[in-house]
Amino acid sequence: MHFEKSLDLLLVHCQGELGHVLMGGAPEIPGATMLDKMNHINTVDDSLRRFVTFEPRAHVAQSVNLIIAPTRDGADAGFIVLQADRAHPMSGSNCICVVTALLESGRVAMREPETVVRLDTPAGLVVARARCEGGRCLSVSLDNVPSFAELLDHAIDTSWGRITVDIAFGGVYYALVDVGQVGLVIAPDNARALAEAGIELKRLLADQVKVRHPTLSGVDEIAYVMFRDREPDGAIRTCTTLQPGRVDRSPCGTGSSANLATLFARGAVSVGDARTSRSIIGGEFLAEAIGEAEIGGRRAVLPRITGRGYVYGRSQLRVDPGDPFAAGFALSDTWGPQVGLLG
Repeated sequence: MHFEKSLDLLLVHCQGELGHVLMGGAPEIPGATMLDKMNHINTVDDSLRRFVTFEPRAHVAQSVNLIIAPTRDGADAGFIVLQADRAHPMSGSNCICVVTALLESGRVAMREPETVVRLDTPAGLVVARARCEGGRCLSVSLDNVPSFAELLDHAIDTSWGRITVDIAFGGVYYALVDVGQVGLVIAPDNARALAEAGIELKRLLADQVKVRHPTLSGVDEIAYVMFRDREPDGAIRTCTTLQPGRVDRSPCGTGSSANLATLFARGAVSVGDARTSRSIIGGEFLAEAIGEAEIGGRRAVLPRITGRGYVYGRSQLRVDPGDPFAAGFALSDTWGPQVGLLG
């Protein structure tokens, strides 16, 4: 079949979370910086995002990472996370997928035993160190952007009564909720209930809590609700909930960074300490505090997140001007009752 215009994707997952990587064929995105480009997608033209993240070309449990030329000196590549609700400035699991795809495809030269990859993201420069052997990425460690707690033990009114949440930034803003407050445990059988609880809390938080990043224009919403619990071995069990109503399959890198920031703010973690984040299906990231910084008058921790991604295939999407569903669609049978919230 001859494609007059097509998009080339590598199919990648990180600890079970799909983070496909759009390697070529995307149109030019206007903007002087990666943040400008993300804001253009979110406020001016979201046709590419809809094309690659909605049915009939996609399904609910995935992201697509747009690879573009970096705008920042010294960066190897730029990328923007495209999801069903909007474009987002950063994601740890998606970043690991991107690094794995860039190296294993040869887009960025692999050097064994370690390759350093510098990524230009809307949240800032992310430096990744990939442990490589035999042409494969065995692990990827991300030096994430400065992460900080905005609010600790903030009380909100919910259908579960008054509960407390931590609000923190780890690349995007999170509401972190101890899962027992909503009468659930983090387990695969509870995935639907957790997703619905998280989306309800996100809606309530939008009315009760306002956030605005001190230096990143347009980063002004609580993107995700992450439930957490402490495991008997000291690991943090995580469950990040995403629009329109699903749960992250991975331990969530930016969420783990946000949680590390709350521990840092409480004095429960110091520079040099590490915590294991474990997902709803048992995948693990290591979250380390490698330094501290100041961002907009806020004391921040510098997180390092380590995990692994797997390239399992490739795909080519045809752009057909006659396609009646070029804008994509979403239905509540698979996307859940919050499908109407999608942009």
